[in-house]
Amino acid sequence: MGSFNDSFGGGFILLGFSDWPQLEPVLFVFISVFYSLTLFGNSTIITLSVLDPQLHTPMYFFLCHLSFLDLCYTTSTVPQLLINLHGPDHTITYGGCVAQLFISLALGSTESVLLLMMAFDRYVAVCRPLHYTTTMHPQLCQVLALFSWLGGLLNSLIQAGIVMAMPLCGLRVLNHFFCEMPVLLKLACVDTNGTEAKMFVARVIIVAIPAALILGSYVHIARAVLRVKSMSGRRKAFGTCGSHLLVVSLFYGSATYTYLQPGSSYSESRGKFAALFYTIVSPMLNPLIYTLRNKDVKEALRKVLGIGRDSG
Repeated sequence: MGSFNDSFGGGFILLGFSDWPQLEPVLFVFISVFYSLTLFGNSTIITLSVLDPQLHTPMYFFLCHLSFLDLCYTTSTVPQLLINLHGPDHTITYGGCVAQLFISLALGSTESVLLLMMAFDRYVAVCRPLHYTTTMHPQLCQVLALFSWLGGLLNSLIQAGIVMAMPLCGLRVLNHFFCEMPVLLKLACVDTNGTEAKMFVARVIIVAIPAALILGSYVHIARAVLRVKSMSGRRKAFGTCGSHLLVVSLFYGSATYTYLQPGSSYSESRGKFAALFYTIVSPMLNPLIYTLRNKDVKEALRKVLGIGRDSG
């Protein structure tokens, strides 16, 4: 019984969606399109946020970080998936698997904390509008963003380190399309109950607590909006917060399914499709959700493209 890198130095075989061979060509086309849209949409948000001074606000500062996260997250998994779907080679090296595990955990954890920071920004904007500019000053925004990244990295170091230290045995086959924590744990040669309990505590801290705090902030936001007498004011407040709430629901819904259920009840087949959602679909939808009804972004796009308001 060897350690992680001794027993599996040759790497792993990612089964991906080989159980459904008739589905693989369809998935290849759809995922290629979604990945292209993800790259284009998130790159556009980052570019506009940098180029247009009107978007140099806390909301777009955090949105820029979210777009960068989504770009990195999809790129850490989707190219490998497309290779597996298109050809017979379903292998991934030991180093590649470890890197994929660490990066995906770090980025997912960072996004969880970052969404909490974005909720705090919306809370101050709606519930403390007169103090918004003094509260959400650039230095605080940078500290909150840095805290998100460091928190995600620390969580990934702890959880990935625990998995890498566990002895694994059996076949080198992962019933997934990338190296994800629940699937790797199934290869453990030892009893994982104690390890899973420790990891569950870490996941509660990084997923459940931010989700609960976001829910609490939106209760206060809803109360503040209902006190606004003008319908236009209510629409504006709900418009700025609705996009974030939808992104939060998509992210925490899929993350809760994968990471906050007991390992014994985890279904690898359903887990693969849930992972498709938060690695591909959600990052593709985020730019659309935030920009579809956003006049600031549309105006910034007109300026960058040199299109006048009248001609739009």
